[in-house]
Amino acid sequence: QVQLVESGGGSVQAGGSLRLSCAASGDAWRTYCMGWFRQAPGKEREGVAAINGDGSTKYADSVKGRFTTSKDIAKNTLYLQMKSLKPAATAMYYCAADSQFSGSWCRDLRPRANYWGQGPQVTVSA
Repeated sequence: QVQLVESGGGSVQAGGSLRLSCAASGDAWRTYCMGWFRQAPGKEREGVAAINGDGSTKYADSVKGRFTTSKDIAKNTLYLQMKSLKPAATAMYYCAADSQFSGSWCRDLRPRANYWGQGPQVTVSA
């Protein structure tokens, strides 16, 4: 199994930056694919960014050029650096992980991961 523990959420003004972290424990092969999703009140969960075991990344069009995801393999920790934040980014942010076999969502950002974190809140004020 896999446990995902996120940190780094909070409140920031528009234009500011935040960095989220997601520490994974458990079977490393189950975290070949890792990524970030977010869900705002009344909206569906949407993919933000993902990184595959081969280092390839995928970003939602809405965050390209402003968000960067990376992974420290030694620590099995995923990061999401968010810059130039907009109020529309306000949401719960969830870390997700999956094995290579089940991690096709790393390429299309559809929210069908097997493992999920609890989600830190990110609030961006105008």
